[in-house]
Amino acid sequence: MPKALYLCYFSLREPLVQTQVLPYLREIKKGGIEIFLLTFEPNPQKNWTKEQLEAEKRKLADEGIYWDFLTYHKKPSVPATLFDILCGAFYAWRLARKQKIDIFHARVHVPAMMGALARLFILDKKKPKLLFDIRGFFPEEYVDAGIWKENGLIYKSAKKVERWLIKQSDGFVVLTERAREILFPESKETGYDIKGRPVEVIPCCVDFNRFSSVDENLRQKMRQKLNLQNRFVIVYAGALGGWYMTEETARFFETAKQRYPNVFAMVLTQSNPEKIKKLLLEKGFKEEDFLIRKVSVNEIPSYLSACDVAISFIKPCYSKQASSPTKNAEYLICGLPIVSNDGIGDTSLFINEDKTGVIMKDFSKESYEEVLRKIEEMLKERDELSRRCVESAKKRFDLEKVGGERYRRLYARLLNITI
Repeated sequence: MPKALYLCYFSLREPLVQTQVLPYLREIKKGGIEIFLLTFEPNPQKNWTKEQLEAEKRKLADEGIYWDFLTYHKKPSVPATLFDILCGAFYAWRLARKQKIDIFHARVHVPAMMGALARLFILDKKKPKLLFDIRGFFPEEYVDAGIWKENGLIYKSAKKVERWLIKQSDGFVVLTERAREILFPESKETGYDIKGRPVEVIPCCVDFNRFSSVDENLRQKMRQKLNLQNRFVIVYAGALGGWYMTEETARFFETAKQRYPNVFAMVLTQSNPEKIKKLLLEKGFKEEDFLIRKVSVNEIPSYLSACDVAISFIKPCYSKQASSPTKNAEYLICGLPIVSNDGIGDTSLFINEDKTGVIMKDFSKESYEEVLRKIEEMLKERDELSRRCVESAKKRFDLEKVGGERYRRLYARLLNITI
């Protein structure tokens, strides 16, 4: 049975690992791959008890996923990360020798460094393949976020490392067709880059089994529970601040309230609620006109089911051409039309093609009003609109039929086997 080591520079408890990494690994395992998972846990002695660690390892092992971890070091930032890379590389090298690993599957750049360095010290003729799961444009993200200076020393160094990683890798995953066009344009027709290495576009998919309870009964039950009868509910789910345009989101809520007095603003976020609460109060919302709540992954379907329209505003910068917001797939599977700005991965493409929402031209009041008019028109055929949204989600973001199939196909090509 082929073996893969999945290198992940996050904690097992991170929502992203629970909703993205583990579901993908379960899908890859269906192809007959034995999975080893390495995560990095901050302060594990404090955050985990011995019993919790053992229980989690047993639980994952029962699924055929063998989990281990190293300690995550945060400060000072660059030296700490370099130290973690060396620790991860040594771990990968040691496991590869012991278990005869066939693939190092590296989720983004830092784990890819671990896998690439480990391979340098494996003397066997048959080295593990390196799958570079690029995800986003990591160096550009840090520049767009204002963390690194454009063309500064750290950015230039990161780009140099990125070019080396691409040269060292045997296969690639990107999140969007736009990212493929930028990095591997020749692979659009063939599925392979110019050097014959396989490339797959795998957006942030969703396990739709989590949303199986979403129906009209749940919608009415949640609307009654939250006292939302006769309210026009607009929802934003996700982080606030940084790339996520909190001020623009609040202004959209404000414009909607001016047009529809019965508007209710729902914000589901793990971020500090004060970031948007203050804005809503300043824009004329009363406490009974909005809900800002931190909800678990399992609660998301219930809350989204109570809504009418969803918002996804992200800073339209270069790095976000490679972005695939998970929230969009979750909105769609709940039958919610999306209001999004342009320039975010393939979002404009699928919304326009599938007629599942409206794309903002800019963030002027006139654009807000135009979008609301279009959404109002679309909602006149709510059932048909909802059906299109669900069908779009299934076609583009299904964990099993999109994400799982593409990962298994990529593994088969890397290993030259049939899965």
